[in-house]
Amino acid sequence: MSRKARAVINLEAIRDNYRLARSLAPENRAVAIVKADAYGHGAVRVAEYLEPEVDAFGVACIEEAIILRDGGIQKPVLLLEGFFDPSELPQLVEQNFWTAIHSEFQIDQLAQLPDDSELTVWLKMDSGMHRLGVLPENYAAAYQRLQALPQVKEVVMMSHFSSADDLSDQTTLRQVEVFARATEGLDGEVSIANSPATLGWPQARGNILRPGLMMYGASPFTESQENAARLKPAMSLLSEVIAVREIEAGESVGYSATWTAEKTSRIGTVAMGYGDGYPRHAKNGTPVLVNGVRTSIIGRVSMDMITVDLTDVPNAEVGAEVEFFGDNLSINEVAGWCDTIPYTMMTCLTPRILRVYG
Repeated sequence: MSRKARAVINLEAIRDNYRLARSLAPENRAVAIVKADAYGHGAVRVAEYLEPEVDAFGVACIEEAIILRDGGIQKPVLLLEGFFDPSELPQLVEQNFWTAIHSEFQIDQLAQLPDDSELTVWLKMDSGMHRLGVLPENYAAAYQRLQALPQVKEVVMMSHFSSADDLSDQTTLRQVEVFARATEGLDGEVSIANSPATLGWPQARGNILRPGLMMYGASPFTESQENAARLKPAMSLLSEVIAVREIEAGESVGYSATWTAEKTSRIGTVAMGYGDGYPRHAKNGTPVLVNGVRTSIIGRVSMDMITVDLTDVPNAEVGAEVEFFGDNLSINEVAGWCDTIPYTMMTCLTPRILRVYG
């Protein structure tokens, strides 16, 4: 490895975070969400490590599910957006892919499969997010229709929360109530708990958890939360200083001169940029660690390079390690400086960032 921009992935931390989810509801099953290449951590590597103890994996679409199967993963894989075209259905049956169902169209297509087909389906309700799902007033009829199809092996009842990451917002409890009323009298397992619901809303855990972001060690909350504080960071985004220079007061750094030195300053250039997936809109002052010392980004993020203030890190020279987030610098804090969320900090890292597993 020449260029030192890399993401060090702690697979044991991911496993421990999954176990934390299970410990919060010991009677529940839990689907490990590995969509978007396991939130940038590498779906096959993460799934290989977790497979001995997870119940199933969750992905967005059949393409992501096939990557897991081609990588040797045997556990069931849930397609969270379901199938988009009926031509996918034979492969769903063959590969033991579970599928979300969110529309009458999908039910119509399922009914066209041979009667000896067997599919586990997750019937999604729109309990208030208004993105995907059967309306509450139509849910029982859709459920009964699926139950009557010979092609359907099992129906899991599911929904998704819009505001569970805000512990002061009662929308989550209203969605729980909507879901409970619409499913009254229906017999089956329930999956409504994403990461924030798993961590912070015990009333909303259902029977099957769906831990996603929390598995990778980031909190879904903007405030402190007891269970989220137990999460272990799973990714450290690292690079190295590749040049050091001194500039005088009044001189500027980077494109458009967005930062100007107020005094004589030492500037470090680091091999990391928006071409690697680091946010271009990171503000002046966004924290980084250089040789373990907290300092900050100065100037505009370039495609391949970032400049940092080394004035108060006198021992930092070419080759000094830079941590952009990870074990020692919270990804949640950095995301706030970049006007984004931990999800994008992880999933937007490009293939140019080498993933190193430990």
